[in-house]
Amino acid sequence: MTKLASKKTINWGIIGLGNIANKFAQDLLAVENCKLYAVASRSEEKANEFAQKYNATTAYTNYEDLAKDANIDAVYIATPHVFHKAHSLLCLEHGIAVLCEKPFAMNAEEVSQMITKSKENNVLLMEALWTYFLPHYQFVLNELKNKIYGNVLKLEADFGFKSEHSKSSRVWKKSLGGGSLLDIGIYPVFAALSTLGKPNTIKAEATFSNTKVDENCSMVFNYDNNVSAFLKSTFLEQTKTEAIFYCENGTIKVNTQFHCPTTVTIIDVNGKEKTLDFNYNTIGYSYEIRHFNQLLRDHKTESDIMTFDFSEKLIQTLDAIRKEINLEY
Repeated sequence: MTKLASKKTINWGIIGLGNIANKFAQDLLAVENCKLYAVASRSEEKANEFAQKYNATTAYTNYEDLAKDANIDAVYIATPHVFHKAHSLLCLEHGIAVLCEKPFAMNAEEVSQMITKSKENNVLLMEALWTYFLPHYQFVLNELKNKIYGNVLKLEADFGFKSEHSKSSRVWKKSLGGGSLLDIGIYPVFAALSTLGKPNTIKAEATFSNTKVDENCSMVFNYDNNVSAFLKSTFLEQTKTEAIFYCENGTIKVNTQFHCPTTVTIIDVNGKEKTLDFNYNTIGYSYEIRHFNQLLRDHKTESDIMTFDFSEKLIQTLDAIRKEINLEY
């Protein structure tokens, strides 16, 4: 059981204070009955600035000190991929619920260790793949599950941008788990797994940067009945970043930046289009935050949406792709 009993306000901590942590903290302010209590960075200046910006009570320069703070109920981990396991285990050991940014960890073995610790200590753990909780994506999942337009025949999903990051950036550093697959390719892979399930076979190819991480990765997932998913991630060009589900009786297109709050266009067999707007008024992290808060209040130790089983399938699939393209960390 986590430290949270019946108190109304959930106190959050954040470990790692980069760009995504800023977005998360901004949306946390929009969620009722919770607050940012503490933040931690190796940089004292960054920790203090972040705490002041988002009205956090405490700023730490040591992750261990944050994990020992008895006032914290939940921690959002936003450090580079290679540290996800260590920082998750640190917080779980201290009875703090963990929402860990995707990818959950570097490989299936690390994810297994995290889940085992969560179960041993009876503490909530969840992978923060925010797209799963966004209303437009839940709508698409429901339409596909109920076969409103028949069975899916083909999926095309991509995520690409021309990276302006310097080669010293996290996204290019092999030592920090850089590369397009784990950073952005996880979203097209997620789109396939969450709708079509684990593929029968995977084909993948990649090109590599001079820092020896994948700068471009193309994947084909094959399923029964000649169903395929064509997926792509790249740091070399701006792509439409759409997810398009071609069904027997129509097409569902999740429009540009499909992983973020966006619109959905339905195209019927006659080519008639209808676009649905989901009227978002936050960046979008508020949905996973609310879900996680409710899990805590209900004394749950696992999400019924972002389940351990799904996180394991996701990392196993990423491992299989890395094996296919010969990417080893």
